[in-house]
Amino acid sequence: MRSAAPALLPVFRSRLQADILAALLLHPDRESSLSELARQLGAPLTTVHGEAQRLIGAGLLTRREAGRSVMIRANPGSRLTAPLTELLRLSWGPQHVIAEEFANLPGTERVIIFGSWAARYHDQPGPPPNDLDVLVIGTPDQSQVYDAADRAEQRLGIPVNTITRTPAAWRARSDPLIQQIQASPVIDVLAPDSDDEDARTAGRNVHG
Repeated sequence: MRSAAPALLPVFRSRLQADILAALLLHPDRESSLSELARQLGAPLTTVHGEAQRLIGAGLLTRREAGRSVMIRANPGSRLTAPLTELLRLSWGPQHVIAEEFANLPGTERVIIFGSWAARYHDQPGPPPNDLDVLVIGTPDQSQVYDAADRAEQRLGIPVNTITRTPAAWRARSDPLIQQIQASPVIDVLAPDSDDEDARTAGRNVHG
């Protein structure tokens, strides 16, 4: 059965298709194997393979054989690549941009996107998001958090609102805002390597 079009940008066949395109078109120098993409996106390899084949057939991706692996990447020769990349940057870009800009903040343990953008990503109906809400868990320097938010805002063209909470506050769950975030759709864009796989997979809810 065909998946429903994603609420965030309903021009795509499915959220997985948009995830694959975003992972590759927003990083045009990146080449990934199908198994790498499946792990990154938390999707079955056979499903990723099927979506990738459609995108290769449409000329949006290219493939090459590398031993027993199939490597795919964005096709810079397609006339559709540039305009589609811009659409993806505006709609699917936040999780990639936030991960890149917040990745190297000292004292940061986790970075989470919540609010309306995360809700639309999880296909909850509603108006297009006008801003981006980001939770930083840790003890980073606040000036560096604001600098990262400013860089992300410049790249995305929408306001980026940040809040910071300590790991103890996140675990205690006594803060009403933390309770609200943990009960709502979120995207965990940066998390400790030791976290449970379900919590680390982009596009899943985080509950602790």
